[in-house]
Amino acid sequence: MSEKGSNIKSKLPSRHVSVGPKSAPHRSYYYAMGLKEHEIYQPFVGVATTWNESAPCNITLQAQAQNVKTGVKNSGGTPREFTTITVTDGIAMGHEAMKSSLISREVIADSIELSVRGHCYDAMVGLAGCDKSLPGLMMSMVRLNIPSVFIYGGSILPGKYKGKDVTVVDVFEAVGKHAAGSMSDEELKNLEQVACPSAGSCGGQFTANTMACISEAIGLAITNSAMPPAVHEEERRVFAENSGKAVMNLLNKNIRPRDIVTVESLVNAARVVAATGGSTNAALHLPAIANEAGIRFTLKDVVEIYNSTPYIGDMAPGGKYVAKDLYDIGGVPIVIKSLLDAGYINGDCITATGKSIGENHKEVIFPTNQKVVYQCDNPISENSSVVGLWGNLAEDGCISKIAGLKNLNFKGKAKCFDCEEDALTAVLKNEIVAGDAVIIRYEGPIGGPGMREMLSTTGAIYGQGLGDTVALITDGRFSGGTRGFCIGHVGPEAAVGGMIGLLKDGDEIIIDASKGEINVILNDEEIEKRKKEWKPRKTNHNSGSIWKYAQTVGPAHEGAVTQPGAKKETHTYADI
Repeated sequence: MSEKGSNIKSKLPSRHVSVGPKSAPHRSYYYAMGLKEHEIYQPFVGVATTWNESAPCNITLQAQAQNVKTGVKNSGGTPREFTTITVTDGIAMGHEAMKSSLISREVIADSIELSVRGHCYDAMVGLAGCDKSLPGLMMSMVRLNIPSVFIYGGSILPGKYKGKDVTVVDVFEAVGKHAAGSMSDEELKNLEQVACPSAGSCGGQFTANTMACISEAIGLAITNSAMPPAVHEEERRVFAENSGKAVMNLLNKNIRPRDIVTVESLVNAARVVAATGGSTNAALHLPAIANEAGIRFTLKDVVEIYNSTPYIGDMAPGGKYVAKDLYDIGGVPIVIKSLLDAGYINGDCITATGKSIGENHKEVIFPTNQKVVYQCDNPISENSSVVGLWGNLAEDGCISKIAGLKNLNFKGKAKCFDCEEDALTAVLKNEIVAGDAVIIRYEGPIGGPGMREMLSTTGAIYGQGLGDTVALITDGRFSGGTRGFCIGHVGPEAAVGGMIGLLKDGDEIIIDASKGEINVILNDEEIEKRKKEWKPRKTNHNSGSIWKYAQTVGPAHEGAVTQPGAKKETHTYADI
């Protein structure tokens, strides 16, 4: 019996299914799929994609995966393609389906882990499009700790309406305008038909593009791979193929995700989020990725980094420009270069190229004839575009994107809703007025269950012209496309007896985003009285995956994770 591959694979997981007499039955399956003997004895590289026909975010990923496989093959590896699920937020938004969104992040990470473990792959390239698929893939890479490269499928092109660039967020806000009577049926129809003109993920600095920027800043993606639009097929082909080559280089050098994802690279990633006015969801996903590496990295840590980072990227929804505009001036490397030159980025962090982030950006020239990204010595604002708040209404903290806000202070009366549907109905019936503090509770990780996004509601509020005069406060979360005075991730959440669950209509809420404070004006005696009167609320999700999620999920300020991560590990898959 041949012992081919025994040297190459002596320490790789795939030796269990491809080397020696005992692996003869396993090898027979590979011969059945057309592999040649030499391919069986090469390292096995999982090529994981979130391809599906659920949304434009994902429909190009299958083709890009073929290019990744070419890069792997040309570098001496044997690619094995597989898929996992996504839940597309834009379609799930505003109704029951949104409960599935954040849960899908865990399912994606878990399913990739199981597929890689079950087939003993030695390395991995992951391709993702829609929001939760990006952190889900990155979490699985760090969890498995096999050499890995992440690649984003690319953003959508901006739509055009009445001579202006538009995104799907404009459509969500148009629903509010329509409800207020300031947009006709015909205008709404015309907008919805042009807002999303191509394949790719939502075009602003919403969650998908924020996490794509993170993939480069944290080092799991090769340089400049994040911003080429999905429909730029030739450019995407090159990046995909180079990602396949890169993972083989990491395998040869034994550079693993936990060599890349460190405290320092997490700081780098948070810097890029703050600098570009990125999604508040990054404050969930960065702690979750950190957890997979055994690093405690909470909302407070993220916000502290945000607070010491200048706001330099004039990106939608708080700013003027979309991902295509950032691509046109040089992509994420321009943001990183500005932060590097000013000392905000640790240039020594290793990346998927096998080189440091400083080395990767050494030759990048900052373009001066543009207004998309500013230099750090001339920022849009010295202050972060995303802030954390603490107080008696949020002892574990909460988060708000303040980019584009005219006023950072708010005083108003609570108007309480125990689910998003009731709040959205009130907005569309024009029952919300200036000075209202709209409270949407029992939408946290446990209480939702699933921690829904509120873009339908926030978009409707903004579309009615109330974005600067109404506050929305929730233990749920927001789309990266949300704008206005919106505060999410309030913890402790209502389902565990948090203060947000004790509020009553008419309670006075005071917010000072410049100081990071959020409070309800109640004396201690009244708070204690309400605590004693409070009873846990039942949900309709008493079976299935949503129930299962609620039994295991942790608090939002720790990333809403469902398992203890590397800190409890006694073995690493990569070393089986």
